[in-house]
Amino acid sequence: MAGARAAAAASAGPSASSGNPPPQEPGLGELLEEFSRTQYRAKDCSGTGGSKVERIEKRCLELFGRDYCYSVIQNVNGDICGHYPQHIVFLEYESSEKEKDTFQSTVQVSKLQDLVNRSKTARCRGRFVCPVILFKGKHICRSATLAGWGELYGRTGYNYIFSGGADDAWADSEDITEEDCALRSSDTHLFDKVRGYDIKLLRYLSVKYICDLMVENKKVKFGMNVTSSEKVDKAQRYADFTLLSIPYPGCEFFKEYKDRDYMAEGLIFNWKQDYVDAPLSIPDFLTSSLNIDWSQYQSWDLVQQTQNYLKLLLSIINSDDDSGLLVHCISGWDRTPLFISLLRLSLWADGLIHTSLKPAEILYLTVAYDWFLFGHMLVDRLSKGEEIFFFCFNFLKHIISEEFSALKTQRRKSLPARDAGFTLEDICMLRRKDRGSTTSLGSDFSLVMESSPGAAGSFTYEAVELLPAGAQTQASWLAALSERETRLQEVRSAFLAAYSSTVGLRAAAPSPSGAIGGLLEQFVRGVGLRSTSSNTL
Repeated sequence: MAGARAAAAASAGPSASSGNPPPQEPGLGELLEEFSRTQYRAKDCSGTGGSKVERIEKRCLELFGRDYCYSVIQNVNGDICGHYPQHIVFLEYESSEKEKDTFQSTVQVSKLQDLVNRSKTARCRGRFVCPVILFKGKHICRSATLAGWGELYGRTGYNYIFSGGADDAWADSEDITEEDCALRSSDTHLFDKVRGYDIKLLRYLSVKYICDLMVENKKVKFGMNVTSSEKVDKAQRYADFTLLSIPYPGCEFFKEYKDRDYMAEGLIFNWKQDYVDAPLSIPDFLTSSLNIDWSQYQSWDLVQQTQNYLKLLLSIINSDDDSGLLVHCISGWDRTPLFISLLRLSLWADGLIHTSLKPAEILYLTVAYDWFLFGHMLVDRLSKGEEIFFFCFNFLKHIISEEFSALKTQRRKSLPARDAGFTLEDICMLRRKDRGSTTSLGSDFSLVMESSPGAAGSFTYEAVELLPAGAQTQASWLAALSERETRLQEVRSAFLAAYSSTVGLRAAAPSPSGAIGGLLEQFVRGVGLRSTSSNTL
């Protein structure tokens, strides 16, 4: 079973293909072991497990501190949210080591903490709007969706309704309507209050764009609306924000991804299911420059859908608008970290954020902070075969091209007029590659990278100097894109190596055909996890 996880991405980069193991961040193995053993809960950070979590959090703070000055929102023992980090990082601005010595906070942390405390009940499971990425002065935030009447007034209460790990693990509660709840409530203006604080927090973080990944307008269980969303808020409290409904399959759909030997190509979500009632809705001004036929979204496979949604998010945060972005699904711990992690890695690969971090370090940071410390329940998802976590990092092979580079927009704004004798296509010929399929399980040499000096995919100073000034700018930009590809492949290789030696190989099951096992063995040897003399897994 788990063998297919690694086999689906065999030979995943230059490190793998060269026979040398990709560099792993110290503690990455321990992190994945802890992650696959139990779900993180802030209140359980004591004892042996607690010391491991403390080391993980300390490492995250150190990695954030390499490039940013930040403040910390204290969540000791999960007092604010049980599935958020104990030390929630609020990135304020990029800085050098010298600037850190004179750091002065640009925000009132006490005010931010107060807004968080007041607004947390507005969202499902108390998972409030939390800034996690800083790009060009804009905050990229994550959260759960809005809480519904069921959460606030359910007979069994919040702690019992939301027990368990899955998005749909709702406890029994009486079948009541929103109108019934309003009549029973001693304060009919409760929603105005809690959602009002939620809106104040969004405005304090300068968030304008809200991207909702839910395939439902509201989550309904036992005849009750247990969650809501901004797009169906009857009082139109969120009318001043730009709301995007971009429905994306939930974690249970990734069971099909695993059952298809981890092949996302051709895997299409069934949009005709009864509970799916949220159509795709994006303002026209956000789609005009993307050259995507959004009317066809229900025919996209998982690769196309993820790629197009990521392009949309990147275009929003890379615009001239100074406003921030919020991404959320239902609980905010499956689909949300998928896109937050892809955003962080894509921008890092372009050299635009976390500029001092190496591939192994950014991998550790996004696994630890974006997934583990924000409550993704890996152990539960693995037991059900819902491998959205593995999909995220294996998907990096699909976003290495210029289409996903935030540098592309910046190049268009600053690029001088081209010399008539050279076109962008001419320069692209400098990096033409001959290699196997990037996706096929049958391609033993997929994603092979050129490593020899002066290879067709390599840029040299001599080659650039032969080009006119405008073309040199283009060549420099293309060289950066080549660096992007290399960096993402290194992250993917490091992930596959660590995952295979901890989570993946632990429960490996042989494929009936033997093909998966053979490719897995090739991958294991390629990344140096096993000597070539070994004959068994």
